[in-house]
Amino acid sequence: MITHRPRRNRKSQVIRDLVQENTLSVNDFIFPLFLIDGKNKTSEVKSMPGIFRLSTDLMLKEIEQCMKLGIKTFDIFPSLDDKYKDKKATESTNKKGLYLRTLSEIKEKFPEATIMTDVAMDPYSSDGHDGYVEKGEIVNDKTLEILARMAVAQAECGADIIGPSDMMDGRVGYIREALDDHGFTNVSIMSYTAKYASGFYGPFRDALDSAPRFGDKKTYQMNPANSKEALREGELDMIEGADFLMVKPAMSYLDIIKLLNDNFNLPIAAYNVSGEYAMVKAAAAKGWIDGDRVRDEILMSIKRAGASVILTYFAKEWAIQQSKRK
Repeated sequence: MITHRPRRNRKSQVIRDLVQENTLSVNDFIFPLFLIDGKNKTSEVKSMPGIFRLSTDLMLKEIEQCMKLGIKTFDIFPSLDDKYKDKKATESTNKKGLYLRTLSEIKEKFPEATIMTDVAMDPYSSDGHDGYVEKGEIVNDKTLEILARMAVAQAECGADIIGPSDMMDGRVGYIREALDDHGFTNVSIMSYTAKYASGFYGPFRDALDSAPRFGDKKTYQMNPANSKEALREGELDMIEGADFLMVKPAMSYLDIIKLLNDNFNLPIAAYNVSGEYAMVKAAAAKGWIDGDRVRDEILMSIKRAGASVILTYFAKEWAIQQSKRK
């Protein structure tokens, strides 16, 4: 005789809902947005169907629409013309420049929105690398000075969460000290703790034209073969003052999300990156998969692995579908 029958807890939708262990909410999501110069200007990212680069005026409208859907946190990335790029990323601290000016406008119009920013040199660097380049080498400590100035400038424009994505050693502590010294003790740091040297970033680099002009990023981004290294990075970031630890990418690194969640008493974030989004959209367009179902399964797997925060390009479409079900 069979005594234990797990199927009894699956026999109806009501029972399945009662025993469901994890749930997704619009409150879990951060929506990445791509900023371009101009007015009333939009440009679809060809490798990311449904995702657009937006000028400031249209980004304000996009944020307004998203907030009505319940999305409250946005990560803003700038796409700049090459004429604004140089070796020292000086445009990153230009208060009259596109990025900082737009951050100020967003916070002025939507003070209730939470704005996350990107701290790395690559959007502003003529070398296309996240750090300062000298004789073909990424120089760690010189980069920290630039990143700290960048973070303070963003905080001055109203940034709520600073996102160091550069993977330089010691940058969380350096940025935390700079923020605190300038009175921004309440500005959070979401560190890209375990950012891997991944092939899933291609569409993002298309969107921002931020691919390195030479070489690759393997001297600072992590080896996909390594997991213990993520624990070391997590410990250092926690000691240096990070408020969140992020894993990037998400889908192929669910074990790393769980590893950090099991070992640190900080919220774990995961970035469901551009290549992961693009694969779902491409396969769905071919009719090979049910795109919505696969999207939801991926997002749930990230949550189940231990991420309490998910940066995802699916955020708006997920929220729209949820609003239609109510």
